[in-house]
Amino acid sequence: MWENLRAGVYGLRVEEGNFRRRLENLYALFPVLQERGGQLASTLSGGEQQQLAIARALVAEPRLLLVDEVSMGLMPKLVDEVFAVLRRLNREKGIPVLLVEQNARASLAISDRAYVLETGNMVLSGTAEELEHDVRVREAYLGL
Repeated sequence: MWENLRAGVYGLRVEEGNFRRRLENLYALFPVLQERGGQLASTLSGGEQQQLAIARALVAEPRLLLVDEVSMGLMPKLVDEVFAVLRRLNREKGIPVLLVEQNARASLAISDRAYVLETGNMVLSGTAEELEHDVRVREAYLGL
């Protein structure tokens, strides 16, 4: 698994001490990754693999984090944990997160703005709060 994190800075000029500092910051976000350090990534649970994927992106200290279908295949408890981390990254660390996700309820709960796409076309946009109260969104995506 450690090699996956190292691959996140491949091609970047990151000194070993700086890389280790970045790892410590990631371990604070994802303590399970430190516990599983010597384990093969393929043997991690689905939630742990998602955390590793996010950590691999974060180790490069991106200016924008792109996340695609982060909840797919995860148990509801793990979905909540991963979304909480995305919210923390945005709110506390100031990292903008562009999230592509079918779980509208969880997405709107952590978003500032949202866009609804249908067959590749944007059909609605607004603040997360506006869309959460939009009748079309409530009926089609929130089951209300």
